[in-house]
Amino acid sequence: MSEMTLLPVFVVFVLYFSSIPIAFALFASALAYFTFINAGSPVDLLLQKFISSTSSFPLLAVPFFIMAGEIMNYSGISSSLMKMAEVLTGHLRGGLAQVNVMLAVLMGGISGSANADAAMQAKILVPEMEKHGMSKGFSSALTAAASAVCPVIPPGINLIIYALIANVSVAKIFIAGYVPGVLMAVCLMVTVAIIAKKRGYKPTRDKMASMSEILVQARHSSWALLLPLAIIMGLRYGVFTPTEAGAIAVVFCTFVGFFVYKQLKWKHFPHIIRDTVYATSSVVLLLVSASVFSYYMSWERLPQQITEVLMDLSSNVYVMLAVINILLLVLGMFLEGGAVLIITAPLLVPVVLKMGVDPIHFGMIMIVNIMIGGVTPPFGSMMFTTCAITKLPIAEFVKESIPFILALIVSLVVVTYWPSLIMVLPNLL
Repeated sequence: MSEMTLLPVFVVFVLYFSSIPIAFALFASALAYFTFINAGSPVDLLLQKFISSTSSFPLLAVPFFIMAGEIMNYSGISSSLMKMAEVLTGHLRGGLAQVNVMLAVLMGGISGSANADAAMQAKILVPEMEKHGMSKGFSSALTAAASAVCPVIPPGINLIIYALIANVSVAKIFIAGYVPGVLMAVCLMVTVAIIAKKRGYKPTRDKMASMSEILVQARHSSWALLLPLAIIMGLRYGVFTPTEAGAIAVVFCTFVGFFVYKQLKWKHFPHIIRDTVYATSSVVLLLVSASVFSYYMSWERLPQQITEVLMDLSSNVYVMLAVINILLLVLGMFLEGGAVLIITAPLLVPVVLKMGVDPIHFGMIMIVNIMIGGVTPPFGSMMFTTCAITKLPIAEFVKESIPFILALIVSLVVVTYWPSLIMVLPNLL
């Protein structure tokens, strides 16, 4: 690989660390390559690639699921799920801290957004956790770490993005997310229990809820709990496509908000539509810019060359997965998770395919890894979201977040080296 071949890659990082949004950095680097380095290729092709990248039917699922998550915040679904989480885990050591993690699991099936979940739980749960004697640093760090679970559980937006990049079934990548998501939650809950015992954090319930209490709350929360189940079953039996599932989720959340919980009002829709447009615009712009950048990488055969370099490094699949995980963890410390996924997936998927790794399994490895990056300093997006809302100094967050980051890394190791566990549900399809 020549220096000129890799120049656009260096330009991306220079622009990004100069506070240029990653979407603009990707497009500018590709444009510079086809204008000045490889001037023999018409620039018109690059612009055509930019426009044609938006003509993707599965991509329509992104705005639908984003809108469903926005509606959920106004419809009463969030509060219903929190009551369900409290019934299930309020008796455990740590009380509200365990509720925090369980709520992230329940929310993941609906919102699919780490930052949205971090913001919601930072506003609702962190003040309550402080009232129950837990420190702001512990509460904020746990909230950010728990929010990493959300995009792993369908319908996370990163799952759709990976499916588009790796050309795999959206339905399979959706259903594959449940086992890693639950595994991450279990690791966090064990960590919470250890810290709570050391610090004397009390449960919110004197004893475990009876089966009748659980069933009564499940009945009250049934509408909120029904959505993720309906999406997966509908995809499993071919009732609708992932894109149609997003539209159904919007209609379902609207119906529940208006007629069941009766908290959704017409006055909320201008805010819902505005936030949906903002979030969708950033995601789609990032995707099409990454598509243009991938065009440059394909032109220079970078994926093939990187495959050859990594294969020369080691032919052992376990060693290779360890190297890739370390690379992604380091990148996740400096780049936003979505950017890491979009930049590295086209390069790494050919490598793991050549080594016999299932692309669905590798997708779970990548997504769990980049979600850890969202909690990790210095550029973790959930870290900044949580600290901005709770007014917590970053230094205190860093100190409190270390046990939770280690817990998430333990779950990543299990996801990486136990493929049969991760592929149980996808293989049922």
